[in-house]
Amino acid sequence: MLCVRFNRHYTRGWCKFILFLIMTMMMPAAHSASKTILVLGDSLSAEYGLARGTGWVALLEQRLQHQKIPAMVINASISGETSSGGKARLQALLDKHHPDIVVIELGGNDALRGLALPASEANFRDMAAMSKKVKAKVLLIGMQIPPNYGRDYTERFFSMYARIAKENNIALVPFLLSGVADQPQLFQPDRIHLLAEAHPVLLENVWPHLFALLKK
Repeated sequence: MLCVRFNRHYTRGWCKFILFLIMTMMMPAAHSASKTILVLGDSLSAEYGLARGTGWVALLEQRLQHQKIPAMVINASISGETSSGGKARLQALLDKHHPDIVVIELGGNDALRGLALPASEANFRDMAAMSKKVKAKVLLIGMQIPPNYGRDYTERFFSMYARIAKENNIALVPFLLSGVADQPQLFQPDRIHLLAEAHPVLLENVWPHLFALLKK
């Protein structure tokens, strides 16, 4: 054995140290390789009405750096984006950035515009399939809409995310605005977009699900 051969020249402690170095160099480096995270979202991810660097996506970048997690975040979010718009832009983004993880934060504008739920569902399924085709993991972020849209529509809209995630075997953040949706003081005057003070909560809602994908 290697230790036996080295014993004439090294102490037992040095022998163990050399073996450790050799084993470390032989271990796969995939777990430490840098990953690319693509965020495809709407105004909630695009820092609408906020100072640059205060939205949850920017806070995510800061957390990754602070925890020394080798990952790069591409924020491709656009205010007013719908699921159909996201789908139309996704392939070019996949081709350009080759992401390891695709975070889809869309759907709120579909509801605000009264788009048919089957069309939104089809767009989400297509985006999941496009991402999987390039071997990217998918994190779908769920949304809710106010009850004034009618109980039937709001319930079907919210349940759509969990159903899509289950059917397509992708990760899910149940509700991005959990913990802030019922806090009116955390909203901008338009009562739709959040103040910067709410975005750390959004990050906490996303983080455990995203971190689980980063570890895989």
